[in-house]
Amino acid sequence: MTQQKENNSIKEDVLFLILKVVIFLILLAVMFLFIFGITRCSDNMMSPAFKDGDLAIYYRLQKEYQPSDLVVIQKNGEIQIRRIVAKAGDNVEITEEGLKINGYLQQEAGIHTETLPYTEGISFPITLGAEEYFVLGDNREQAKDSRIYGAIKLSEIKGSVITLIRHRGF
Repeated sequence: MTQQKENNSIKEDVLFLILKVVIFLILLAVMFLFIFGITRCSDNMMSPAFKDGDLAIYYRLQKEYQPSDLVVIQKNGEIQIRRIVAKAGDNVEITEEGLKINGYLQQEAGIHTETLPYTEGISFPITLGAEEYFVLGDNREQAKDSRIYGAIKLSEIKGSVITLIRHRGF
C-alpha cells in the first residue's frame, strides 16, 4: 500500500511540474507576442552600436518617443533599427555643415561619421507633422533612413529597443 502511495505521489509531482512548465511557456509566449519583440539587425547601418547579426529586444507598448531613442521600424516591408533625431513639430535640415534641428547644429555623441544629405531622396528643410519622426542610422555614410524615405509615422514604429545581444557572444 505504501509503495502505491509513493508511486501516486511521484506521478502527481511530475504532472504538477509539467503543468508549471506549460504555464511558464504560455506566459513567455504571450510576453514575446504582445509586450516584447525580438529582431535581428540585418545590416551595418547602425554600426558601431548594432552590427549585422546582433539581436535587439524591444518593448512594443511604448507610444511616445524622444530624440536619441533607438527604435525598431517597419518601412517598405523591411524591419530596421534606427535612431530618432527629431519628433513632431521639429524642423529638420541637413546641409554640408551637418544635421540641424530647429536651426541648431547637432552634436551627437557616438556618431563617428558626418551627417550629410544624399543626392537622391527628400529635399530639405522638412517640418514634421503630427505623429511623425525623423530617423537616421548611426553609420551616416551608408544608412538608408529618413534622408531617403522621409519622415516615418508612429504606426511604422514597432517599439523601443531595450537591450542588445551581440551575435559574436554565441
